[in-house]
Amino acid sequence: MWREIEPDQRYTVEVDGHNLAVYGFGDGHEVLFCLNGGPGLPCDYLRDAHGWLKDKGLRVIAFDQLGTGASAKPVDKSLWDIKRYVAEVETVREALDLGVIHLLGHSWGGWLAIEYAIHHPQSVKTLILENTAGDIPHLSQELERLRGALGSETVAMMQRHEALGTLNHPQYQAAITLLNYRHVCRLDEWPAPLARSLSNWNMGPYVTMQGPNEFLYTGNLKNWNRIEQMVDFDMPVLITTGQHDEQTPACAMRMKMALKDAELHVFPNSSHMPFYEEPQAYFPVLLDFLQRHRS
Repeated sequence: MWREIEPDQRYTVEVDGHNLAVYGFGDGHEVLFCLNGGPGLPCDYLRDAHGWLKDKGLRVIAFDQLGTGASAKPVDKSLWDIKRYVAEVETVREALDLGVIHLLGHSWGGWLAIEYAIHHPQSVKTLILENTAGDIPHLSQELERLRGALGSETVAMMQRHEALGTLNHPQYQAAITLLNYRHVCRLDEWPAPLARSLSNWNMGPYVTMQGPNEFLYTGNLKNWNRIEQMVDFDMPVLITTGQHDEQTPACAMRMKMALKDAELHVFPNSSHMPFYEEPQAYFPVLLDFLQRHRS
């Protein structure tokens, strides 16, 4: 259902003395503001998958977060902090005069969306949490379970390389590749926008905030947990996940149980990228939710 499409507008927004590249699709009154995963990934994979929703009367906005894509790439590690990224999102929203937004966050973008909604609830009409989690210590437990499915010998091998710091060893990388194809994207060939984002990954923010790969959390977000704060959310929330997602259905359910007004959809043939793996199921769910909560 998705198709690659060029942005209709390109903007430059200054934040912390650095320029950000911002992309817009359509000119609808209702704004779908997309926060992509990473950290450290350009927004291509999420932007290009959702840009066509302009045909449904939405104005779709995405941007390359600081350190990624066409935005500035400073090397100051102190910039790789979730609270600074919240301020970055608010700067973009204000600079483009977007008003109250439908906020969609995928993966790390979901953590950022949750943090933004805690600090700026008045600016969020609806919150869409895609393939994400509200409690990273719980997520780490789930990742250990997924790793365990590789078998005890493989897990022991991975733990040995992690202890030695030899994460580039072919043995270890082979295990990570297998986990990625099981739990990040189950398609035999990954879509061009996803491949483009991954090929331009800035590992500086990623390692500082998350860790060396998708299945080992050692960065400054490893203890991040906002389940208690999410209890206070008043906006409608849509939670989506894949049956095989690295940020598992258990993570999604943990968020739903904390929220006052939340819907949860699990896509049975998807992992972390249902908008590519199962678009015929994913987009009707998203559009139905947005239609019910549009002005």
